[in-house]
Amino acid sequence: MTSTPDSPGTTPRKARAKRSRAESGGSRAEKKEQTRQALLDATIDLVDDRSFGSISLREVARGAGIVPTAFYRHFASMEDLGVTLVEDAMRVLRRALREARRDLSSRGMPTARDSLSTLLKKVHSDESQFRFLIRERHGGVAEVRRAIATELLLFSRELAIDLARVPTLTEWGAADLEVAADLVVSIMMTTVAELLDGDGREATERALVERAEKQLIMVFLGMAQWKPER
Repeated sequence: MTSTPDSPGTTPRKARAKRSRAESGGSRAEKKEQTRQALLDATIDLVDDRSFGSISLREVARGAGIVPTAFYRHFASMEDLGVTLVEDAMRVLRRALREARRDLSSRGMPTARDSLSTLLKKVHSDESQFRFLIRERHGGVAEVRRAIATELLLFSRELAIDLARVPTLTEWGAADLEVAADLVVSIMMTTVAELLDGDGREATERALVERAEKQLIMVFLGMAQWKPER
């Protein structure tokens, strides 16, 4: 028996695999969760080279192997699905940088090279989710855009809490710590965007990472000289 290639508009292989598992054994709750995940995976497939605002509920449902009306058993709207994608992608980003700063309090200032190396690995392994975050950060769907802004703010505050544990920063106030954390997060997000928009050559990637490393080092050096307001 020969297989035929996917024709335009058919379900992507990854989403079909999810659907197949959803249709196999398991409790009703498990099947519902599997179908919900299939909807998320189908959406990530669709937004790989398109904006979230350009895809339709019908396309997402078809990609997950369900009828459009069944979509509402899992998400209240396309905007709701988009916000869930943001939350999932931000969890990936948090894990990427948390690994590099896990022992921040004992080591002092974070190591720029280690942080960027960890981030680079995550970008390569979860490129679709990072591409979605970068594209929709200034995209046309307001709910998704606001969700990304909120998640990045929370991430900056989480980093600020870690920075407060650094011995040389114990006298810093919350406002100064959050400004420093915002700078670090902005550099990281800009680097991700440049990596995703790059030509894929190793030399180009290395140059982008080295530039980001210099930027982070400058931030860390500036933090060491900053006199916090009392």
